Amino acid sequence: MKTILFQGDSITDANRTKDFEMQENIFVTHPFGCGYVNATASRLLLDHPEKNLNVINRGISGHRIVDLYARWKVDALNLNPDIISILIGVNDVWHEYARQNGVEPERFEQVYDMLLSWSRKVLPEVKFVIGQPFCLRSSVVTDEFYEDVQVLGAITEKLAKKYDALFIPYQQIFNEAAKTRENTYYLADGVHPALAGAQLMARHLTPAIESLL
Repeated sequence: MKTILFQGDSITDANRTKDFEMQENIFVTHPFGCGYVNATASRLLLDHPEKNLNVINRGISGHRIVDLYARWKVDALNLNPDIISILIGVNDVWHEYARQNGVEPERFEQVYDMLLSWSRKVLPEVKFVIGQPFCLRSSVVTDEFYEDVQVLGAITEKLAKKYDALFIPYQQIFNEAAKTRENTYYLADGVHPALAGAQLMARHLTPAIESLL
């Protein structure tokens, strides 16, 4: 059995059940939320029944990298995952614009690096899939907001190389998709994926995780 852990903010949370025993019940319709994690997990469970996969979603809405680090022991390390998929960063920007409580790029990189280093020390064989934070211009996402997210996206790519992690370039993926339809078709408010956006993420994330099984 391999344990796959999804971590992040509301994009990962996507109204998942907070009853962890229910997440282990494969008969629950949406134990992993209604977003990209549910789409990815559904495909993995369908295509690899022989692997007896244990899928866990511990994303929490509103979280920044510092919040993720604060709960990392109980919500990641103690679960002893084989694969950790991480998507974090947009709130580190958004919270600065909304409530002057964001995380500046230097601290974002420092804390993210600490989190990955800690994980490797405790779980030497763990494999990472690092998702690039993303957004598309909208009534919420201004040009400045967009550019700030790109800075954090570059940091995640740098850390993925440092820790030999698979990197999912979500920003590039959404930029390409947005050439075919309006931004809100993929990201409902410029940040949170609509149905097509969640499926688009899963289309790229699923084979990445499969390559690590």
